Amino acid sequence: MTEPTAPIPDPDSVDAAIGGRHSVRAFLPTPVPRPLIEQVLRLAGQAPSGNNVQPWKVYVLQGAKRDELARQVSAAYDLLGEHPELETKFRSDYNYYPRHWVEPYQGRRRQSGWSLYGLLGIAKGDKARMHEQHRQNFNFFGAPVGLLLTLDRVMGEGSLIDCGMFLQTLMLAARARGLHTCAQAAWLPYSSIALPLIGASAEEMLVCGLALGYADPAAPINTQRTPREPLEAFTHWVE
Repeated sequence: MTEPTAPIPDPDSVDAAIGGRHSVRAFLPTPVPRPLIEQVLRLAGQAPSGNNVQPWKVYVLQGAKRDELARQVSAAYDLLGEHPELETKFRSDYNYYPRHWVEPYQGRRRQSGWSLYGLLGIAKGDKARMHEQHRQNFNFFGAPVGLLLTLDRVMGEGSLIDCGMFLQTLMLAARARGLHTCAQAAWLPYSSIALPLIGASAEEMLVCGLALGYADPAAPINTQRTPREPLEAFTHWVE
């Protein structure tokens, strides 16, 4: 075991996993072996949490159950597209995004969206194709493994931070092993469908979904790389 005070022997590999992680939205159908999924999840379980409460719960979907979830939620998404008045029926357990966007966050959001649509040749205002692209979320973008992350409702908001650290650890462990991921907030409005289907209790809330698998190297959408702000933009030195 590495001494606690010693540097990681190969920091370049750690850096490569961090720098090489990006959201993949087209996956190969290649199965991911269960031992590999277990290894990634076991490493993710090393993530820190307040007072070591480890509040996360993970549901791994493959095969028929994954496909049934995709079918039911895709149908609900299409129904909502046709009948916006049903929006109150599909509510998220928490507000992932702000109710009112302000700068600079609105600009970054728009840049990301139009960059993605540009790669796909989707013109501004083409609502039908935008709808279809967003719908791919509910098939986990073709990934053979879908994960849903939940949290007991009794927990405080701080546990969402714990879940975020778990999720990042999972994604980096996956990337280090040749896998790619895409974290998905798109599932949140459909928790009333997803949670009973996966066997989650009424005391659980849906935190997010995650697509896991091998990236399709031929898919143009996987060439997207979202820009990051420079150190100076988000760092304040207090001396």
